[in-house]
Amino acid sequence: MKKNIAILGSTGSIGTQALEVIEANPEIFSVAVLTAQDNADLLIEQAAKFLPKEVVIGNEKHFDKVKSALSSFNIKVYSGIEALVSVVESEEIDTVLTAMVGYAGLLPTIHAIKAGKDIALANKETLVVAGELITALAKQYGVKIYPVDSEHSAIFQCLVGEEENKIEKIILTASGGPFRGKDRAFLANVTKAQALKHPNWSMGAKITIDSATLMNKGLEVIEAKWLFDLEASQIDVIVHPQSIVHSLVQFEDGSIKAQMGLPDMKLPIQYALRYPARLKSTFPRFSFMDYPSLTFEKPDMDTFRNLSIAYEVLEKGGNAACIVNAANEIAVEAFLQDKIGFLDISDLIIESLAKMSYISAPTYDDYVQTNEATRRFASELIQVKV
Repeated sequence: MKKNIAILGSTGSIGTQALEVIEANPEIFSVAVLTAQDNADLLIEQAAKFLPKEVVIGNEKHFDKVKSALSSFNIKVYSGIEALVSVVESEEIDTVLTAMVGYAGLLPTIHAIKAGKDIALANKETLVVAGELITALAKQYGVKIYPVDSEHSAIFQCLVGEEENKIEKIILTASGGPFRGKDRAFLANVTKAQALKHPNWSMGAKITIDSATLMNKGLEVIEAKWLFDLEASQIDVIVHPQSIVHSLVQFEDGSIKAQMGLPDMKLPIQYALRYPARLKSTFPRFSFMDYPSLTFEKPDMDTFRNLSIAYEVLEKGGNAACIVNAANEIAVEAFLQDKIGFLDISDLIIESLAKMSYISAPTYDDYVQTNEATRRFASELIQVKV
């Protein structure tokens, strides 16, 4: 039987690639729900092609446009956050791919879990902000969370068949981004255009900037803790510029398993959607002859402070990671709008973490309040800088 997929954030990088996977495997997948925040034109195009049962445009000012464009199709069109969290509960949905950007992915993921839907998780911020809550809910409702990030998918793949074997540590690989090897003097003057030129991956603007600051790797460290039930001391990061080894697992006997391949997000997407089966693909194949030298180096956590911040809040727990995520989202958006410099991103996060109230055992409402308060504080800091 076909698997019915809901894609939250269908117009983004992960969402569009997921639709390519679905289009290539029409006998296996069908699209039940598509959602987007602002890209009404692409959402309309996707809906007309894949004919989902329901479509949600987050920004309500685009509702009339989307509804009118799809009026000749048998597609229900909604708008707003209430509609978004409602559609994921549809009985027809088998798997919800959460490909929304940032904190916005948290609430619909919670609703999907409570509705018993398996989650293909591309929205790492959900676990960064509320990992303890999300993992507890998944256990309570018997829901599986399949990682879509290439690094976490690699760990997940390495662990298949190893259920009885204890993990000694995992090693997340990082490309190093566009500024690998640069010092703080150089980073002080980098431009938005430079930061958006990732050497290996084609991604959305926010995650590309996060990669340049190494915050993306920091968020992945926090996400890995919750996905694989690890301590901070069991999670290492190593810079691997070629992005061929996607991550590794070391077991207590000292042996290491790695998952390798050319950088292509469609592979972890389709693995998460079809697990445990591997789908035949026409993706380009890796050849060692094309990569005679694979190199590895230690990350520079003094220059790229966001990675060290992530480890600090992972140790601290509570709502600390929620504070960091909110401040980072505000800071990255300000950088993309040319309001602050590249190094100001870390400064803003550090100051927010120092000033916001720490809660050791937060509830969902605490996460909401922490997120809102941190965003206000960080925005006010930016106004002072401007």
